[in-house]
Amino acid sequence: MVLAAIAKRDFLVLGRVGMDLTPDPPGARLREAQTMMVAMGGSAANIAAGLVKLGCKAALMTCVSDDAVGWYCEAQLDAYGVDRSLVKRIRGEQRTSLALYETRMEEHQSVIYRNNAADFQMSLADAEAVDFSRYGALVSAGTIFAAEPSRSAAFRAFEMARAAGLAIIFDVDYRPYSWPSPQVAQDVLSRAAALSDVIVGNDEEFGFMAGGIAQGMDKARDLAGSGAAIVVYKMGPQGSVTFADGAALRSGIFPTTALKPTGAGDSFMAGFLDALSRGRPLGEAVLRGSACASIVVSRPGCAPAMPDTPELDAYLATHPGPTQS
Repeated sequence: MVLAAIAKRDFLVLGRVGMDLTPDPPGARLREAQTMMVAMGGSAANIAAGLVKLGCKAALMTCVSDDAVGWYCEAQLDAYGVDRSLVKRIRGEQRTSLALYETRMEEHQSVIYRNNAADFQMSLADAEAVDFSRYGALVSAGTIFAAEPSRSAAFRAFEMARAAGLAIIFDVDYRPYSWPSPQVAQDVLSRAAALSDVIVGNDEEFGFMAGGIAQGMDKARDLAGSGAAIVVYKMGPQGSVTFADGAALRSGIFPTTALKPTGAGDSFMAGFLDALSRGRPLGEAVLRGSACASIVVSRPGCAPAMPDTPELDAYLATHPGPTQS
């Protein structure tokens, strides 16, 4: 049932959209910047853009500030072909998120401005106004659960999506700076994971939910055994382990020369879900997601770096292949 819902290739994504600023040319440090590249960012918006580039439909549900930065994000969603009919403008002290990060690996700096973040203003009323039957799957990154009222709204969206027969896909995406305390984050993220059909996270994130990184693998395995259909446990350069149907599938990565560390997880999710939606085998879906991640870290920007299907296929056809996990 989960794969049948994903096969509709129509995704509703919950979470933030923001503006990214990166020093130009690549390699420049923020403290030395003279000119900046501007692009759409935010994990949820990046996933949505990546899905659309690969041929899926995607809508974003969030809030943006009713100002020039919010309008920029709306225009970018339009440019990428992401449905923004569920993006709400808000007035007040809340602002659309702003990220400044370097296109460099050595001593990389990312500075995220999320004080009074607009996307945290998504409300219960916003969730309850959605016709979830229009979509095949709900995708959420963990950050939307970090504050109220968006936390309650996201849990309500999970509940309504489940009732409408959607697959629920959860990217743990733990970012400590967004949360009031590690204890709150551990509890809330664990609750969200327990409600999800597909869970994707790295070893540190599963370890965080389990109470220690050494227990992360067991946490992923337990989630797969207690309700989730697919759990992807990512281990950086060591590849990943995917738990499904009582088995553990190990996968490698596609080595590349990285320009930056950002955007890999968002691109992995887009490539992975697109492949599943096309009926590709689970192992192939994981590898296509990994290839998308390698492409994005080798290019400037996040949303602009997401590959389309011809680019992904060409990359896979010319790359020597994944590492052995």
